[in-house]
Amino acid sequence: MERAYNFSPGPGMLPDEVLDRVRDELLNWHGSGMSVMEMSHRGRQFLEIIGQTEADLREVLNIPASYRILFLQGGGNLQFAMVPLNLLRGRNAADYVNTGYWSNRAIEDARQFCSVNVAASSEDAGFTYAPTQAQWRTDPEAAYVHYVSNDTAAGVEFHWVPATGQVPLVADMSTNILSRPIDVNRHGLIYACAQKNLGIAGLTIVIIREDLVGGALPITPGMLDYGKHVENGSMYNTPPTFAIYVAGLVLQWIKKNGGLTAIEERHMAMSSLLYDFLDRSEFFRNRVRKNDRSRINVPFTLRDPALEETFLKFTEERGLVHLRGNLALGLRASMYNAMPYEGVRRLVEAMKEFEARYG
Repeated sequence: MERAYNFSPGPGMLPDEVLDRVRDELLNWHGSGMSVMEMSHRGRQFLEIIGQTEADLREVLNIPASYRILFLQGGGNLQFAMVPLNLLRGRNAADYVNTGYWSNRAIEDARQFCSVNVAASSEDAGFTYAPTQAQWRTDPEAAYVHYVSNDTAAGVEFHWVPATGQVPLVADMSTNILSRPIDVNRHGLIYACAQKNLGIAGLTIVIIREDLVGGALPITPGMLDYGKHVENGSMYNTPPTFAIYVAGLVLQWIKKNGGLTAIEERHMAMSSLLYDFLDRSEFFRNRVRKNDRSRINVPFTLRDPALEETFLKFTEERGLVHLRGNLALGLRASMYNAMPYEGVRRLVEAMKEFEARYG
């Protein structure tokens, strides 16, 4: 059976090469006589795995030694609470930029711990653009500035890094981490769940500048304290061992295939192919401002919304799956790192065929 092209917003596709490696090592990792799923997280074999995974992540993202890497659980959702609990550090307000569904979720949780200043928002246009830096109204006394670098639901991506002066910049990069080179030094903290570009569900990566570790609010449970996790090398509790192992294999695959420069070129080619079609079509439409379009998540609508279910069945029959949008937002193609160009080419051909038949 031919592999499907999975356009789901998450979990996303994994490289065939990684899946083959997982299969081959599933019962017996490197002659250990054990599956990674059976290993003690404190045993020699797993310490080798997590150590290599961290080293490869540092290399691929060029993470400075002044930043700590944590392998946690709870997804981006748990970070919505962990960020204010750990970064308020005596202040009572934080800045948030609102560009859609996930920004709103982060703001909702932060308001339980502090006063939230919405420094900029694109809600006025249905979250179809990223506010320019000139539109931001930040508070120089804020504990930090939080933004979502790529909103999965809205299909809006920041193609620039915000300037926040001495106020730490916090980025939710769950959907576009490892899709291009980034300047980690411009951020105080970066977090991302793994199941989009880095592996499987269950793992969350946190990259935090050392001076921001410590000083969590007194009410912070140990499991939500970055300092506890740093002190224990991501082993304050049993970490998501198998997900860390898979992330390590994905990082090796990225290194083998040209690193983030090559990954970025692939994303540009795939997204350009799809957007070029959408811009020519009178049947399909993308509403996001062109300069702010995501290279990763492309939402689109049909001229006749009543045809959505027909379109989904039409594409599924051609091995193009999970194109349903977020909640009531129509359709969406999510193209994470493992999506091959051929998958997007086939999607565009199917859309052309569908438009010719029903347009």
